[in-house]
Amino acid sequence: MVKVALLGASGGIGQPLSLLLKLSPYVSKLALYDIVDPQGISVDLSHINTTAECTSYSKDDLVDALRGSRVVVIPAGVPRKPGMTRDDLFKINAGIMRNLCECIVKTCPNATVLIISNPVNSLVPVAIETFKKNGIDGSNRIMGITTLDLVRAETFLGDYMNNSRVTTVGSNQFDKRRMHKVISVIGGHSGHTIVPIMLLKPMVYMMKPGQYDSLINRIQFGGDEVVKAKQGKGSATYSMAYSGYKFIEYILKSIQRESLEGLGYIPAYINFTKLTNGNDLSKKLNSNELEYFSIPINLTNGRIESIDTTILDKISEKEKEMVGKAIPELITNAKKGQRFIRNEAKL
Repeated sequence: MVKVALLGASGGIGQPLSLLLKLSPYVSKLALYDIVDPQGISVDLSHINTTAECTSYSKDDLVDALRGSRVVVIPAGVPRKPGMTRDDLFKINAGIMRNLCECIVKTCPNATVLIISNPVNSLVPVAIETFKKNGIDGSNRIMGITTLDLVRAETFLGDYMNNSRVTTVGSNQFDKRRMHKVISVIGGHSGHTIVPIMLLKPMVYMMKPGQYDSLINRIQFGGDEVVKAKQGKGSATYSMAYSGYKFIEYILKSIQRESLEGLGYIPAYINFTKLTNGNDLSKKLNSNELEYFSIPINLTNGRIESIDTTILDKISEKEKEMVGKAIPELITNAKKGQRFIRNEAKL
């Protein structure tokens, strides 16, 4: 059984994610932290007859929330508001990420840290650089959760295929719950850095003309649909909470040494340079400058044992083109996060 600390528990993602974690059979203690006191959430959840013991911690109690945590999940941060530039958003959320990681380093330095806060492409480097500044290499246990892109890919592809088939044996022939055998997503966690990979190439030819390109665009910019539907008053929260929980469950299962076989590719946005197969990934991507990439990982005891680069062995020309377009942006995103901490260290 494992203690999980959720930092940002009162937010739009934090609240549904708190519920999902309370339902998990792998969680013994669930520490809910936010600057907006999550006591009401904790008490409400504590009435559910599952094993996890819920406790709440407010602004000045971060150390207590983190103490003894095996897994730390971070959806904390502010959403982009009217008049706020992306750079403004980055500076605010990067500062929040730095401060949280400074406390993690001091309180539970061996914890696995899972980052949901945006922009993931830049905030994972902020976290890793903060650990590094304190003398700790966290590259095998600091991960950006990109599972929402994968969940969207599986959902959208299933819908497209079920709607495009002229002849089917019954309705909904393509089960969206099993589409992980058909499609995966690598790269990053924003726009064109999100690269859908069709694992079964013949699926492309089963789609109507133009549908494949439409699918790719929808996976890359699916978040816009949610923002539009919420009339600019919010972004993906429930789908992100579900997707975040799916990845957290992979981590918890590996800590319990349960088999992950049959779950398909498990991608995460990571610093791969010091990991097993890291050099292999650099060669396959033909980039010595790239350090961060979302790629399938192999887990042992909640940490990255190695990365799995086989997904790149049979990619199509279209997919190669998308990867090539993503790499320069990913390099820029990562450097932005690195500079935020490195320049600060020089002051």
